Amino acid sequence: MTQSFTPHGKHLIGGEWIASPATFSSQPAEGPSHAFGDAGSELVDQACRSAEETFWSYSATSRAERAAFLNAIADEIEALGEQITEIGVQETGLPTARLQGERGRTTGQIRLFASPILEDDYLDRRHDTALPDRQPLPRPDLKMVQRPLGPVAVFGASNFPLAFSTAGGDTASALAAGCPVVVKGHPAHPGTGEIVAEAIAAAVKNSGLPGGVFSFLQGASHELGSTLVQHQLIKAVGFTGSLGGGRALYDLCAARPEPIPFFGELGSVNPMFLLPGAVKARGAAIAEGWAGSLTMGAGQFCTNPGVAVAVDGPESNALLEATRNALAAMGSQTMLTEAIAKAYADRRDRLAAIAGVQEQVSSACPPRGATPALYVTSGEAWLNNDALGEEVFGPAALFVRVTNLEEMAKVAQSLHGQLTCTLHMDSGDTEAAKRLVPILERKAGRLLANGFPTGVEVSSAMVHGGPYPASTNFGATSVGTLAIRRFLRPVCYQNMPDDLLPAELG
Repeated sequence: MTQSFTPHGKHLIGGEWIASPATFSSQPAEGPSHAFGDAGSELVDQACRSAEETFWSYSATSRAERAAFLNAIADEIEALGEQITEIGVQETGLPTARLQGERGRTTGQIRLFASPILEDDYLDRRHDTALPDRQPLPRPDLKMVQRPLGPVAVFGASNFPLAFSTAGGDTASALAAGCPVVVKGHPAHPGTGEIVAEAIAAAVKNSGLPGGVFSFLQGASHELGSTLVQHQLIKAVGFTGSLGGGRALYDLCAARPEPIPFFGELGSVNPMFLLPGAVKARGAAIAEGWAGSLTMGAGQFCTNPGVAVAVDGPESNALLEATRNALAAMGSQTMLTEAIAKAYADRRDRLAAIAGVQEQVSSACPPRGATPALYVTSGEAWLNNDALGEEVFGPAALFVRVTNLEEMAKVAQSLHGQLTCTLHMDSGDTEAAKRLVPILERKAGRLLANGFPTGVEVSSAMVHGGPYPASTNFGATSVGTLAIRRFLRPVCYQNMPDDLLPAELG
């Protein structure tokens, strides 16, 4: 039988576990609560200085060494597998199968990042050879390669305790790029963060790397995050979370004496456009799929499809009725924290109170629980009220009835930035889809046809980002191998002797 993990509540800095006098208590969905250190400015400074000292040696490691390190992290996480799952379930209330699947995704993406750094395409190397005889002026020898930025701060996400947290995609891609990482663990699952940090610490030691390559700080206050992103030695930030929290940190990064990039994934309503042919041919199947995707994980996915747009008529009304019946049959699900559950209940109540919105499905939510909700409005109401396009984090959906395809295009035009946009279409809907695609590709980082956006494939071609407010840098992705490029910058070497070039150009 696997031994349970008991957190010690300390911070990991420079390879050492350090206690702090201030503490906070976890609030698990089940099982015992534990005390965890609450890091102050002195520990933030210590972690950042350790990362900076380590940068010089870690950024100079070979790509093979970094790939081996990433694979070692995945090995250590897999070795602690059931212990990670057990405490993750206790803290978050997520089902065991979900945590097991997310653990596999986490180790899979860590190993995925080990592959491109060996293949070296991510370096985007370029060489313009010297042309000494060119007239009217000679051309120097120019070589360009991507180089690591420096220490990176990473914020753990509430809704993905593994895949977007301590050893998630931001951490793995920064380490792959050659950047040390300082992680701020999320207070919703501090024990889960700690045990994963234990795995990374073991990989650091077994790989013979300096301890400052990875530090882990805990804390329940906003001050910890603010202090971290403003530290002069942090050169970039990776964040997955709320629009309000992310925007506040983004503004702090921009207001620094030396502004730094803030790669924030902040939220999305992930609208689906249900074209008439598809609605007529398989409206019941679309309704069933939408209800399942909407309520998956209590709707606590950044790709949750919270809005559907369809042309008013008998077929779309039948689809709405089928969706209503499917959601009404579903019960309450446990949410990640009581605060998230309360925010969900408050936000859906505000949505229901907006003029032109009619309630279809709704019921009282228990503490730390969420029940599905469905509302309907018109295209005209949508176009006249931006509040209808705001994210409700949880299993709530808005069905937008438009009068025709012309109004559907106007709804698409009105969208703010999204992570995803989806078309449900049949072959007869192609012309309508052709009109929508040019609009939607300006609105989202990923376009889907005849699917649901809650599955995010971890692969080279995936884009998980989009125009603001979906993310703060729509030229980047937080999922997929392109994520490594966030933590690199191009450097050009002019007439530089080979002995002085980085190894990647040698």
